[in-house]
Amino acid sequence: MNTALSTATMPSRTAASRPGAPRFDLYTGIHKAMRSFMAETLVRLGRIDVADAADRDQALDQLEQLLGFCADHLRHENTFVHTAIEARHPAGSAKVAEEHVEHGESIAALREEAAALRSAPEHAAGALALRLYRHLALFVAENLQHMHIEETVHNALLWQHYGDGELIELHGRLMASLGPADKELAARWMLPASTPTERAAMIGGMKAELPPEALLGMMSMLRPHLDASGWAKLATAAGVSPAIGS
Repeated sequence: MNTALSTATMPSRTAASRPGAPRFDLYTGIHKAMRSFMAETLVRLGRIDVADAADRDQALDQLEQLLGFCADHLRHENTFVHTAIEARHPAGSAKVAEEHVEHGESIAALREEAAALRSAPEHAAGALALRLYRHLALFVAENLQHMHIEETVHNALLWQHYGDGELIELHGRLMASLGPADKELAARWMLPASTPTERAAMIGGMKAELPPEALLGMMSMLRPHLDASGWAKLATAAGVSPAIGS
């Protein structure tokens, strides 16, 4: 994800002020990315071949990337979103903040289990892999419920106390805190997890703001993660040949 991606799905301030216009949503896009990343990693871990060192390392590398993504997301929400909620609705984020502490502890525990599996002898690896898979499944289940609360209860608080212009500015500050690698990782998971209409809006923003070579690089990165129909629609929205990167 990059700045172009972040601005592409923002409603205009004029549109946001019209009765019935959709409000600016800080949560849904990134949560689609997280749900997809979590689900694919859980499935990947479930089919790990502990007798194949390369396969084991690849699965655990993906898990570590996911856990880092989740840890960063917790920090971003605590720093930017919860601070905004507390400023105008004291204790409004308290329950979710407590869950964030628990999620941080779970991330640390999963990392410990992954390290144990990475270095385990083959005779012990199978049991460790199954334990890690089951604990990751519980972590995913907790996060699915947690994200629903954020998308409903927290969004309601944000919309009650902030205008869309303020939320867009908040999102801009969050985006400015991210490095290029963080933005690219978010884009890799967010665009494939989004609807064709959402993707078109995102890629339209990229096209307006990125140099042509950077846009083509982004498209090439995304292509393996879309089916033929999704890729064709995205290429049309971006105004590039569907044959790029083939």
